[in-house]
Amino acid sequence: MIRMAVVSGKGGTGKTVFAASLAELLPGKKILVDADVDASNLPLLLSPETLWEQPFFGMEKARIIPEQCLQCGACRDACRFGAVRLLENQYRVNSLRCEGCAACTQVCPAEAVVMEPHQCGVITCGSTDAGPLVYAHLFPGEGNSGLLVHELKKIASKRESDYDLMLVDGPPGTGCPLISTVSGMDVVIVVTEPSVSGTHDLKRVIGVANRFHPRIRVVINRADLDPERSAPIEKFCQENDIPIIGRIPFDESVILSVRGGVPFSRAEGPASQAIHTIAAYIARELGQR
Repeated sequence: MIRMAVVSGKGGTGKTVFAASLAELLPGKKILVDADVDASNLPLLLSPETLWEQPFFGMEKARIIPEQCLQCGACRDACRFGAVRLLENQYRVNSLRCEGCAACTQVCPAEAVVMEPHQCGVITCGSTDAGPLVYAHLFPGEGNSGLLVHELKKIASKRESDYDLMLVDGPPGTGCPLISTVSGMDVVIVVTEPSVSGTHDLKRVIGVANRFHPRIRVVINRADLDPERSAPIEKFCQENDIPIIGRIPFDESVILSVRGGVPFSRAEGPASQAIHTIAAYIARELGQR
C-alpha cells in the first residue's frame, strides 16, 4: 500500500478541497484518513456513513482521592503546571492543566494521588463512495493531537493488504500533528498559494517533511490570482528539485462546490480540469491505472 499525504504550511490554501477531489479521482482501492483532528473537514465533503466509533484515550491524568488526602499541599507544590488547586478545603486536579507527568503521585505521603485514563476525543470510521474514511474529533482544550493522528494512521494501516493507497488529509502548519502525519509517508503533496505567507509556510513545511525523506510534490492553488507571488514559489522548488505538478486557477465553481458539500472535481470549469490533470499525473507516478 502506498502512503500519500496532502499537507499545507497554513490554513486556507484549499488543501482539504484538493484532497477530497483526489479521493474521488485516483484509481484503485483507497482508505482515507483525515489527520486534522482539531478541525476535521474532509467528512463535510465526502459525507461518510458512520460504521463505528470508539473513544480515544491520550495520556493519563492525575486524580486525588479525597478520603486519603492529608491536605499537606505536597502535590500542589510539585505541580509545575498549576493543575492542583485547593477548592472548598479540598485539593483537586484541573484535568485541562494536568500534563500527565505524575510528579504529584511521587511526592504524596498518603498515596492519595492516582493516574487514570482520560478520554481526549472520539475516533470514527465511515463509509464513503471513495472508500473508508477514518477521522477523529479532539475535545476542546485537549492536547495529544500528535498521538491521535498516529492512532488514526495505525487503524488505517491494519488493513494495509486490502488497499492500494492510504490518502491522508493532513493538518495545516508545522506542529506535532503535521510531524505525525508525514512520518512514514511515501509521497507528500504540499498545497500552497501565491502569497507572502503561502511562500513562507511552504518552505517551513517542506523543511519538516524533508526529515522523513518522502517524495515531495507541490501544487499551487489559485495560481493566477497573483503571478508575481508565484515566481518565488517556482524558484524555490526549482532550486530544491521539487516538482510542481499542477497549477489550479481561481474558479468560482469551487466555492459553489464547497458550499454544496461536494468535491469540486464534480463541477465543470478550469479548476476541475486542472485537478483531473493533476490526478492523472499522480496516478501515473504511483504506477496506478
